[in-house]
Amino acid sequence: MAISYYTEEGLKRLKDELSDLKVRGRADMARQIAEARDKGDLSENAEYDAAKDAQGHLELKISKLDDLVANARVLDASSIDTSQVSIMTKVKIRNSKSGATLIYSIVAEEEADLKAGKISVKSPIGHGLLGKKVGQKAMITIPAGTIEFEVLEIASGF
Repeated sequence: MAISYYTEEGLKRLKDELSDLKVRGRADMARQIAEARDKGDLSENAEYDAAKDAQGHLELKISKLDDLVANARVLDASSIDTSQVSIMTKVKIRNSKSGATLIYSIVAEEEADLKAGKISVKSPIGHGLLGKKVGQKAMITIPAGTIEFEVLEIASGF
């Protein structure tokens, strides 16, 4: 699995979610399975089968989060290169057609929150802006078509 970069806050959220799933999630799942088991014949118990399936999904999610946390690195804000758009930078862009100005922080996929102005490095806009410098334009294909953005400013995002 590839290394992913996070803010301290983002990595803490991931670790908290993982801990919660391991402790509370597993306990809830064990209780559901025990309740379903108490309802009789397991060969015809749909509730038991559903609980076992849910347990499998929970364990898969825990495994994926374990891998994510194991390969996560906290990015030091002082080491961010603001000469070009990269992960953990804040970028001010202008839509060349409409003239609208937008400000986004480029973050890891798990930290993306459009309402907070944080877009994923893997999103069409985030990916399309990577490596661009102030004054450069980027043609970005989004579901609604292709948009041209001009990079106006780049700053440390955090």
